[in-house]
Amino acid sequence: MLVWVVRGLFVFLMLATALTTGAQFLTEAQFPIFLVLVVLAAVVLVCVDLFAPRKSLTALSGVFFGVVVGIVFAYALGLIVDLLAETLLSSVAGGPLVTAIKLMLGIVCCYLTISLIIQTKDDFRFVIPYVEFARQTRGARPLILETSVIIDGRIADICETRIIDATIIIPRFVLQELQTIADSSDKLKRTRGRRGLDMLNKLQTNDKIEIKISDARLPAADQDGDVDQKLVALGKQLDGRIVTNDYNLNKIAQLRGVDVININDLANALKPVVLPGETISVKIIKAGEEAGQGVGYLEDGTMIVAENSRDRINEEVTLTVTSVLQTSAGRMIFGRPEGMPAGPRRGPRHRVGGPEPR
Repeated sequence: MLVWVVRGLFVFLMLATALTTGAQFLTEAQFPIFLVLVVLAAVVLVCVDLFAPRKSLTALSGVFFGVVVGIVFAYALGLIVDLLAETLLSSVAGGPLVTAIKLMLGIVCCYLTISLIIQTKDDFRFVIPYVEFARQTRGARPLILETSVIIDGRIADICETRIIDATIIIPRFVLQELQTIADSSDKLKRTRGRRGLDMLNKLQTNDKIEIKISDARLPAADQDGDVDQKLVALGKQLDGRIVTNDYNLNKIAQLRGVDVININDLANALKPVVLPGETISVKIIKAGEEAGQGVGYLEDGTMIVAENSRDRINEEVTLTVTSVLQTSAGRMIFGRPEGMPAGPRRGPRHRVGGPEPR
């Protein structure tokens, strides 16, 4: 709404200026033509503003800086042209020609500098920070969410803790992928997609964080790539960190020098530390793979393998921790019931998700 007010004010000011100026300096025959031309120019500018797709502040700054540099070069070349004209031409015969040459040099210089800066703006590093085309991040670097971590939902719970003070970026192509998954004919995918949209709505209604939808223009080489490639390109462009639980995306981002926050690594880091010799209580819920073993789980999902507890399924058992094993699937804790003497440890042979004994 504010943009339309600005546009209307622009047309009004152009019309008022035309009326004031035309009434003072133009004849009655010239005044209507001048008024129509001014209004037409204002309308054309508004239409260009309306229909110009994806305007870029970087491109605008590139054009402005290119014009400034072009004028400087044109002025320097103009001095040389004046010097040559004084030497080779008479002032009377050479005046109009020199003026035309200087004008053309100015146009050429502006064109070349604008074209050069716009095409190579990602490679320019100027001394003055204001004209640095690389993004200068102030404060916390933004967090870029990808599809699987939104569907996972734990990021919404993390945001509730107020531990995140950085801006959260959700790319437009991630929203489109979520919508595609939610509209899938496959029931499982459709359920995951709808859960992702619910989590996204939960994030957007959370007043403890700042969320932005990004429509940033990506480099041409990455524009037609898959979602992971676009995420990595956006991470480099915004100097942000990608939040994910996707192993492959994690590796790709690291190869391209983009920082990644893996939710699974964060969850493992927050699990309570258990040392050999400590005691824990756990409910045995199923038999283990080895003879006599029982298996239970802590509240955070950590697997507990208990010796001599196969016959105590559905009972609460107090165990003395004998060892802790960290695997790619998570943490496993091995223990034996309190008071039981130490015996041969066969616990580490237990495989996560291994077949049940028959």
